[in-house]
Amino acid sequence: MRTIDLDSLEIFRAVVQEGGIIRAADKLGRVQSNVTTRIKQLEQRLGLALFRRQGRSIVLSPEGELLLSYTQRLFRLADEAESELRTGKPMGAFRIGSLESTAGSRLGPLLSKFHGLYPGVVVELATGTTGALIQRVTNFELEAAFVSEPFSAPGLEALKVFDEELVLITGKDVPAVRRAADLEGRTVIAFATGCSYRKRLEEWLGASAVMPARTLEFASYQAMIACVAAGTGFAVVPRSLLLALRSAGDVQQHELPARVRRNRTHLVWNGAPSTALLGLQALLAA
Repeated sequence: MRTIDLDSLEIFRAVVQEGGIIRAADKLGRVQSNVTTRIKQLEQRLGLALFRRQGRSIVLSPEGELLLSYTQRLFRLADEAESELRTGKPMGAFRIGSLESTAGSRLGPLLSKFHGLYPGVVVELATGTTGALIQRVTNFELEAAFVSEPFSAPGLEALKVFDEELVLITGKDVPAVRRAADLEGRTVIAFATGCSYRKRLEEWLGASAVMPARTLEFASYQAMIACVAAGTGFAVVPRSLLLALRSAGDVQQHELPARVRRNRTHLVWNGAPSTALLGLQALLAA
């Protein structure tokens, strides 16, 4: 049985990353015809079309998307194996993801300790919503990610790492909010769909049939908190983030029901953890 060699996968990955045969050939130092032939040979070996035409460009087929996820994982493992065999310690890129709130309030001291123990590892941190991060871990674009409840991650391993207390924030002139109905007709300020805190807030409002006037979506907590402080609307954020950003005095805080405010952050990953990920998990358990 013939196997797929890493050289063919490197060519395939370059075509994806560069967005076409010509740029991939330039990057790899190969002639265009060679790259085209190797892609055709790979498709013939698999019996599948990895790309499809879209106008003048090519895009991955669903089968190509699947092969790309495995290709990224294989190259990560190959790099890890080589570095550890040479040095006995983890080295190279360690790609992880995190909620912006967790990155801002929890990861600084943790990653500082990690760097001290594993100076040869380069941490590449990507932020996003829980939904987006889980998808990237599933596709092996990230080795692991810090995500928040509620979430669904079939096929992934998960470890509870942080307890969070969520708090409702409004402008300082807003009266005390004791129930969801007190927010009727006001504006929700939140991350895009896929944010677990937004989902928890929407479930709480929906249980009381409360309809906000509208929803404004932001890409950073600093912007969200500034908008709330200006009196534009309300949001739900971790209390630890307010303290980390020193923003607690800029807004009015309102306690949420226990079922809403109690939240946990998990570390999720796909498959057997690398040595670098095992090191991170050990620090989290310490």
